[in-house]
Amino acid sequence: MTNVRDLPIGVSAIVNKITGQGATRRRLMDMGITKGTAIYVRKVAPLGDPIQVMVRGYELSIRKKDAEMIEVTFGEEK
Repeated sequence: MTNVRDLPIGVSAIVNKITGQGATRRRLMDMGITKGTAIYVRKVAPLGDPIQVMVRGYELSIRKKDAEMIEVTFGEEK
């Protein structure tokens, strides 16, 4: 298992778990990042922060710190 921060550009994975707590975890879930959702890494900024991902058909930029909280696995969407 890995997290979104470690995914290379152009790779898709399935969200397995969000490890954060409190407001940060809730904010990620409000943005559509939930268990079983496909996430695709589109771009990474030159210094590595933020990371642009595609979730549920829209593009989203998230901080590297938040991307570490999103554990993913490779496989098919549930």
